[in-house]
Amino acid sequence: MTKTTAPRALSRRSFLGSGVAGIALFATGAHAQDGGALDAIISAPRRGNWDDQFDAKSSRAAAQVATRIPITSPETLGFVERAIYQYQDIVARGGWPTVPGDKKLKLGSIDPTVRILRQRLMASGDLDPTAGLSDSFDSYVDGAVKKFQARHGLPADGVLGTYTYKALNVSAAVRLGQLQTNLGRLREFSAPLEGRYVMVNIPAAQIEAVENGKVVLRHTAIVGKIDRQTPILNSKIYEVILNPYWTAPRSIVEKDIMPLMRKDPTYLTRNSIRLIDGQGNEVPPEMIDWNAPKAPDLTFRQDPGKINAMASTKINFHNQHAVYMHDTPQQSLFNKLIRFESSGCVRVQNVRDLTTWLLRDTPGWTRQQMEQTIQSGQNTPIRLAVEVPVYFVYFTAWSSEDGIVQFRDDIYEMDGRAELALQTNFAAE
Repeated sequence: MTKTTAPRALSRRSFLGSGVAGIALFATGAHAQDGGALDAIISAPRRGNWDDQFDAKSSRAAAQVATRIPITSPETLGFVERAIYQYQDIVARGGWPTVPGDKKLKLGSIDPTVRILRQRLMASGDLDPTAGLSDSFDSYVDGAVKKFQARHGLPADGVLGTYTYKALNVSAAVRLGQLQTNLGRLREFSAPLEGRYVMVNIPAAQIEAVENGKVVLRHTAIVGKIDRQTPILNSKIYEVILNPYWTAPRSIVEKDIMPLMRKDPTYLTRNSIRLIDGQGNEVPPEMIDWNAPKAPDLTFRQDPGKINAMASTKINFHNQHAVYMHDTPQQSLFNKLIRFESSGCVRVQNVRDLTTWLLRDTPGWTRQQMEQTIQSGQNTPIRLAVEVPVYFVYFTAWSSEDGIVQFRDDIYEMDGRAELALQTNFAAE
């Protein structure tokens, strides 16, 4: 891969006109079905009695979406092409019904909307047609909803809330266009990526550590806000810093720290942030006019420690955007549905697992040695013996070897359709 800028999003016209034909399979790994598939769904026997219809496997449906094949692999390109044929078939059959989103349905609910939900989940292959049609939200529906949620990057809790309804009601034609848009992005990786590398998929807020064509580590991430986006790039990781200093970017000084200091003059002191002038001298905060229209021309540097914005670890790679990957003292943020909260850098959950893997070939830096250094609190830069490529990419749709089709929120609105930016303006379910 040689390009360092964002793949160009498809135009709205090409997106809308891209997917209305073709014959193939149902989505998400279902086998090919004949032209009477929808008739078979409608005429299937009723299901939904708790005593004899419980399917233990359905409660573990979310686990089905896991794969060790990297998103950027040549195999994924073929999987997405297959998914496009599947979705062309779904569109040709009339797509799927809209599910009324006025009720919070879950296991045990009995409501006419569940019948429509069953039809919707069958059309996308999340629910087996043999589960039949009824008003009962039984274990089959519960498993199908969890599978649907997992492959859309939603918490697989089986409860239909705001985001699940929104994802359910994106039309098949729009999903088809989303797949075709991302097929173009995958083709940007014209040559297979070899050896060890790290891949950050921004819309998924997820990190893959890849070795010999297989994902060996997968990490939840926090990426940039819509107005402070994480850039698309490729580079090489050359350094890990334990107990790093944090230097506030100018944008954070102007947009965040200045207003905070006007409200609370003790903010810098409480957060161990020092002001450093051009000669390396420390400047007391009380000497600064915080009501001035422009931020002072000083370095805002936070000491290492537990409250440091990067906590224990910083991962450096060359780039023009001054972004990096790092630990965070706010571990609870990784449990949030919406993880687009940074100013462009990428926060990494369980970052010490990743740095152990990165430093594997660097003599003297075992996991035990790293832990001891972190406990010491001493700022320690470590140069990697072998630099590791890193790619920040933007994939909102892809598929895996078992036919599971994944979709993610188009947080930066690069896919050309407003309804794909599901999470931009809402709180968690």
